[in-house]
Amino acid sequence: MTVYSVHFLPDDVIIEVESGTNLLQAAMSAGVHINASCGGEGVCGKCRVIIEEGEIESSRSSLLSEEDYQAGYRQACESLVQSDVTVRVPVESQLEPRALNRPRPGQNAARMAKEIGVEQLLKAGIFNPPFVKKLVKVKPPTHGDNISDLSRIINSLRIQHDVHNISVDFTVIKALPSVVRDGDFETTVTLAYRPSFVSEPESARVKLTYIQAGDHSDTNYALAVDVGTTTIFGQLLDLNTGQVMDTYGDFNRQISYGEDVITRINYSGKPGGLKKMQELVVLTINSIIEVICKRQKIDSNEISVVTIAGNTTMTQLLLEVDPKYIRLAPYVPTANFFPPVPASNLGLVLGEHVPVHAFPSVASYVGGDIVSGIIASGMYEDDELTLYIDLGTNGEIVVGNKDWMACAACSAGPAFEGGGIKFGMRAISGAIEDFSINPKTLEPMILTIDMKRPKGICGSGLINTIAGLFEMGVLEANGKYNRALETDRLRQGIDGFEYVLSWADENQTGQDIVLTEVDIDNFIRAKGAMYAGYLTLLEAVGLTITDLDRVIIAGGFGRYINLEKAIMTGLLPEMDLNKFTFIGNGSLLGAKLNSLSNHMRQAVKNVVNQITNFELSEVPNFMEQYVAAQFLPHTSQDDFPRVMARVSETRNLLET
Repeated sequence: MTVYSVHFLPDDVIIEVESGTNLLQAAMSAGVHINASCGGEGVCGKCRVIIEEGEIESSRSSLLSEEDYQAGYRQACESLVQSDVTVRVPVESQLEPRALNRPRPGQNAARMAKEIGVEQLLKAGIFNPPFVKKLVKVKPPTHGDNISDLSRIINSLRIQHDVHNISVDFTVIKALPSVVRDGDFETTVTLAYRPSFVSEPESARVKLTYIQAGDHSDTNYALAVDVGTTTIFGQLLDLNTGQVMDTYGDFNRQISYGEDVITRINYSGKPGGLKKMQELVVLTINSIIEVICKRQKIDSNEISVVTIAGNTTMTQLLLEVDPKYIRLAPYVPTANFFPPVPASNLGLVLGEHVPVHAFPSVASYVGGDIVSGIIASGMYEDDELTLYIDLGTNGEIVVGNKDWMACAACSAGPAFEGGGIKFGMRAISGAIEDFSINPKTLEPMILTIDMKRPKGICGSGLINTIAGLFEMGVLEANGKYNRALETDRLRQGIDGFEYVLSWADENQTGQDIVLTEVDIDNFIRAKGAMYAGYLTLLEAVGLTITDLDRVIIAGGFGRYINLEKAIMTGLLPEMDLNKFTFIGNGSLLGAKLNSLSNHMRQAVKNVVNQITNFELSEVPNFMEQYVAAQFLPHTSQDDFPRVMARVSETRNLLET
């Protein structure tokens, strides 16, 4: 078989592949990211690349214009290597992990909930980290005192630190003789205190998990991790002080195999697919660990525990547990609770003494990330009747208070993260995030992340743009453009009618950035699924929107949406804006709290046992609600009186 080299730009990465290798697969093997929302099935058109040199076997699909095809654009997933080639990944097909870690002003900063930290835990008397380090000094053995090394450690813990009922990991016993003597009989032991997420024998309230020579009692860290479908964030915590030392995020490397959990479940069912998915998520977490440890100049062996929160599929993929039956009726996860797993067994670059505690899930589509968010929000111990919303591809919702809770998942699709939108992209530098329109000329004013030349539109920008076009009468309630308007911004395109957000010479892509009616339809379906989910779940427990005391919005995407514009599109219910609260990454916050408080770990088990799950697909009224929500903002205008009054007033002013 002939071997050819593939040179990827601008990463400047070269890989050798056999003739006929799929170009997207070559990029994956080389560690070069190319957006591929559909997992390589050729239906999303996101994996555009430019062939600068060499021969590629690839036909033109309807997702590439003839002009682009002649300019060298190809879909990577539809291209086979036939010679040495040079491939340029254009800006719209790239990812920029650094953008995830760059502070970005939010439009709702004043409504952000104050993040719970060590001060609140101390005030409540529940700052009690599950993993602590103790300095232990023992007397050297003599002929008259020759009890075992282990007995000396256990006796000293009882006498010096009042620690009793101790069990010991075998790895500690193996290391014990040399470690004790290397430290001249001064050692630091790591103790794990019950409870955990999973009930374990009560005979051992404390477990000795690690032993070090000398005094390491001032270097005790935990790693909290949010394993998201799109992004993964890690947070380093000082278990002695409770302070956050560092936070870093990266894109989940699994996204090269598909944007959503269903695509990844399907891939995991292929030969070697489950192992590949597990390796990719571990590779991402390891890169985060490396960055954080390097920046903080710490030894990763000083990390005592990892607490991970993710949705049900992401958790099972991380643990290399087959997720096949999550997507098949009756939608069954392998387990709701998983026992702690040694980090080294998963491939994480941490000591073999470090356990990974995964948040338990409620159901196939309501996972540990939502449980973690509920803990972070505090709704499980409040009187207020709360609607908790995690906006995303698999939008999850919870309603209730300290007495009861019910949950459901809405399959919103990837529109909020750029999927299914012609020029959709994630919230990275150059993404359009805000929009307004001149009511006379219909010319747009757009703002991008980092104020860079535009290269696409992110989820918050999509909401703001659709809301602005709808209010000004450019868009009708059915999601179709008003064809009677005279402006060169509105035109017929290859995907139907479209509005030009940015001309080719004004942006980074070299082509007009447009919002098509197909894009708008995809958004309406996504927001309609979310809104139908709210109403159906509330109706199932005998409530309505007006019964709610507050709405908590979680998730990185939710942090940046404009409330008024989200309500105008019908994504959020029309309520007093003061009833809305943003908690940001609730999944990561909950993982942090559970790293700092054993009290919180007990609360996790109670929350999971308290929640009742509803499968919306099996609730007859859901489809009726979904169909009713396929308009801007909704077919029931009585549910959005302030929105309709504002739209009517704006349009009347334009006509005068």
